[in-house]
Amino acid sequence: MSKRTRRKIDAALKARIALEALREQATVADLAVRYEVHPNQIYAWKKQLLDQAARAFDAGVGHDAEASREREIEKLHAKIGQLTVERDF
Repeated sequence: MSKRTRRKIDAALKARIALEALREQATVADLAVRYEVHPNQIYAWKKQLLDQAARAFDAGVGHDAEASREREIEKLHAKIGQLTVERDF
């Protein structure tokens, strides 16, 4: 008996499936057969898309993440410098 590995679906495909479900040009059952996913998963992606759609137009979301990443990089550079000095001493 061979084990089947889990299929990893990328975010772009999830978004496309959820958008097709929102457009209602095909039923969720048809989409599930076409993309070989469970209908409940399509409903979950559709709900997630609707819940987080406003974040796509929020100007502050990207800036906060970028600033946080910059602070993390600065801390890591400081730590690298400290460890280099300790090693050389």
